[in-house]
Amino acid sequence: MTSAARPLDDIRALLRQMPKADEAARAAAREREGQLTKPAGSLGRLEAIAEWLAGWQGSPRPHVDRPLVAVFAGNHGVVAQGVSPFPQSVTAAMVANFTAGGAAINQICKTFDISLKVYELALEKPTGDITREPALDEKACAATMAFGMEALAAEPDLLVVGEMGIGNTTVAAAIFHALYGGKAEDWVGRGTGVDDAGLKRKADAVSAAVARHKEHLTDPLEVLARLGGREIAAIAGAILAARLRRTPVLLDGFVVSSAAAVLHALDLSALDHCLAGHVSAERAHREALKRLGRRGAGGRGGESRRRLPQRHGDLRRGGRRGQGRMKQSETRSRSP
Repeated sequence: MTSAARPLDDIRALLRQMPKADEAARAAAREREGQLTKPAGSLGRLEAIAEWLAGWQGSPRPHVDRPLVAVFAGNHGVVAQGVSPFPQSVTAAMVANFTAGGAAINQICKTFDISLKVYELALEKPTGDITREPALDEKACAATMAFGMEALAAEPDLLVVGEMGIGNTTVAAAIFHALYGGKAEDWVGRGTGVDDAGLKRKADAVSAAVARHKEHLTDPLEVLARLGGREIAAIAGAILAARLRRTPVLLDGFVVSSAAAVLHALDLSALDHCLAGHVSAERAHREALKRLGRRGAGGRGGESRRRLPQRHGDLRRGGRRGQGRMKQSETRSRSP
């Protein structure tokens, strides 16, 4: 007698279908680079990035013609624990600012001609307070991951994932604590600027949440459902969908990295198509990227073991919302 299918089983099935990079295209890009009129290695990390792009795009001449920045926004019940100096209403206000073209990412997109799409995920209905209950049930988590996969419908040739959500650095810290252990204090930071008392409340909330759900946290997808948020689940779905399409991805920041960590915990090769866009000022981000194999450059072998490059920009929450080059055509999409 077989057990009944669970809502997240489809995600597990998709993970088993992940394609690999085109090593012939990567090798051809490397060979072509050696024929260019320049000293060998003179472009530094850009050469490694070009080879990485070539491998995932399946072309010896990598290109970025249809980049997309997808920003996912959600609200979190754990804000009730005093983990943020700002109310949940700020999430909706920031989404409105993105839509009106007033955020920093809008200016980056306009300057570099890159598409920007904002995904609003039931802001009026925060997830459960993770110190008291699961953030999402399995069905809602699976549906939200599927919603995030829709970001690939436009068929971008490079995906940049970002997020907005008051309280979501607490949720991200809880995911890292559940996956990697240590103390809650190892994973929390000041986020949007909490004081010392607020930082302690964050650590206490993370510790309480992981302790409450401890019996269910051996499965990374349960970690995502119980401790995550709608924007984090949607980002995980978008990253997975990009892999299935062999679309390269840039990961923007600490919270996005927590979504990536769930996939990485399920399959160490799941982030081979991803680069970290930067190391943020959130103090645990560097350690998180180290765990994900996304720090530095160089090395040989599979991407899951290779240290890949990223920018060090001393960036903080509210000051980035994406990396790269975009087309100023913001659209706003709501989850069902």
